[in-house]
Amino acid sequence: MSPSQIRRTAFILIVALATPLSAQTKPRARDLGVPFDGTPGPNNAITDVKGVEVGHTTLISGEGKLEIGKGPVRTGVTAIHPRGKTSNDAVFAAWFTLNGNGEMTGTTWVDDSGFLNGPVMITNTHSVGVVRDAVIAWKVKHGSPDMEGYWWSLPVVAETWDGYLNDINGFHVKPEDAWHALDVAHTGPVEEGNVGGGTGMICNEFKGGIGTSSRVLDQKVGGYTVGVLVQCNYGSREQLRIAGINVGREIPEHTVWQKDVGSIIVVLATDAPLIPTQLKRIAKKISLGLGRDGSYSGDGSGDIFIAFSTANPGAVGTEGLHQLIMLPNDSLDPIFLATVQATEEAVVNAMVAAETMTGINNHTVIALPHDRLREALKKYNRLTK
Repeated sequence: MSPSQIRRTAFILIVALATPLSAQTKPRARDLGVPFDGTPGPNNAITDVKGVEVGHTTLISGEGKLEIGKGPVRTGVTAIHPRGKTSNDAVFAAWFTLNGNGEMTGTTWVDDSGFLNGPVMITNTHSVGVVRDAVIAWKVKHGSPDMEGYWWSLPVVAETWDGYLNDINGFHVKPEDAWHALDVAHTGPVEEGNVGGGTGMICNEFKGGIGTSSRVLDQKVGGYTVGVLVQCNYGSREQLRIAGINVGREIPEHTVWQKDVGSIIVVLATDAPLIPTQLKRIAKKISLGLGRDGSYSGDGSGDIFIAFSTANPGAVGTEGLHQLIMLPNDSLDPIFLATVQATEEAVVNAMVAAETMTGINNHTVIALPHDRLREALKKYNRLTK
């Protein structure tokens, strides 16, 4: 093993060991007194949907002037397993694009088949190909064909652009990085902010990245859980709204673009028994959650969402009739609302967790200052604590 490989391995191991602890100790939006509607699950994360696992590989190295192929590096990979890494049971799924200046592979078959078989991966724009191929290799290594018996795979891999902070044309994400994210995926608290695919991302001209949230429905409407994970890299400061307040105008310093630049990927999981046509409707509602945070989905933004249900295990197969359960359409309103609420909070959690980062050519993107956020919300009587 070369010295560079040793350094890379050591860094990945440090991240894998350190971030679960930080996920438990780093303040989140609710800890700062930001008010949100709805009831979150125990982790307030996509992993509150039973079976869902999330893993990250975070790559940070170098500083100063950009040298393509050498760095600085500020990037990574995030993996979401719908039923956990050991399962090969597909889930009903659907996707929706609010604005198409982005990529999510594998979605043509999701549309036609109604199923998602395998993980959802998120990385940077120029690493989609290597991550896609790595997922196929990972599945082959685990020795199982898809649920229909074919030795083939059309992985779902999505991206946002981190080229303001990261040497994106240096192609620093390698197959082993995707494998690592897949292998270390876990239940429980989810690492947020400058981690995984979100490492070099920017949100509303503050540091962005990975964020998550969940909602648990009242038992009288089923008690189902809806969980959302975002990789947010979109938005203009002037439009940023948190808890209904235009926080962006209250904190106007240190902007990056002064316009809506970037993209957002949203992954939604639920244990509610839904079929693909219903999940398509759910995926569309994600847009309303982003609207609460001030997004208008600018021309240059890739705003792409995928939703899946962990209900109906064993629905894919080649033999006999399959018995399914599903909610009637007129019972979906609580899930629509939970989707909007969890999306809104997940974006804010990403910004609250993210830390100021300096990347290529000493580009610096500041973190959302917690004290200034609290001041802005207090000014309008919106703090809960």
